[in-house]
Amino acid sequence: MNKLLILVVEDDTSVRNLITTTLKAHEYRYLTAPNGQSAILEASSHNPDIVLLDLGLPDMDGVEIIKKIRTWSNMPIIVISARSEDTDKIDALDAGADDYLTKPFSVEELLARLRVTQRRLSMMQKVSPAEEVVFVNGKLRVDYVAGCAYLNEEELHLTPIEYKLLCLLTRNIGKVLTHTFLTQSIWGSSWDNDIASLRVFMATLRKKIEKEPNSPQYIQTHIGVGYRMLKVE
Repeated sequence: MNKLLILVVEDDTSVRNLITTTLKAHEYRYLTAPNGQSAILEASSHNPDIVLLDLGLPDMDGVEIIKKIRTWSNMPIIVISARSEDTDKIDALDAGADDYLTKPFSVEELLARLRVTQRRLSMMQKVSPAEEVVFVNGKLRVDYVAGCAYLNEEELHLTPIEYKLLCLLTRNIGKVLTHTFLTQSIWGSSWDNDIASLRVFMATLRKKIEKEPNSPQYIQTHIGVGYRMLKVE
């Protein structure tokens, strides 16, 4: 039995039934909420492991729900929405969502996102970022105390910005980090030229850690949105 408890926030009955049927078939426990008010109540009362959140609810915008939940919890939130515009995804991610799915989506895609989030959750539970001093992902290793990174046990020669980018990605493994989040974290601003610079630094970082930069194993690009560090088995 899968012990994870998932809160499904969706006002469309057919979509909600599809999601809950899928969760039940794969032995996830679940709660449902048809609107924003009940979503906040369920989230605060039951403290679910993951929230699947529709942005277009009848009483409240999903982004506002994310902001409210983030005032008391870091529970993973996966946005499920018919809004396909990059700005909507970015707004949700910047508000604190961990991932997003655009409707219509396949059952396999939903399950894949849940597995990614589940892996991230288990890593967070094993050791908190404050306690973690060495990050290991496949053949990549980052020693936060020494300020060094290694690939195949060979030290990588990274610029200060490349190293900071790598730390941001590794400390948020499995989570999509937006261009705004990354540029604000590095330069304290998010102008167009900052985003252009980010792309350049990401390209140089990839050349150093990816065997095939055009087919990345570690850093996944979400076009128009941001980047995500993938878990390597």
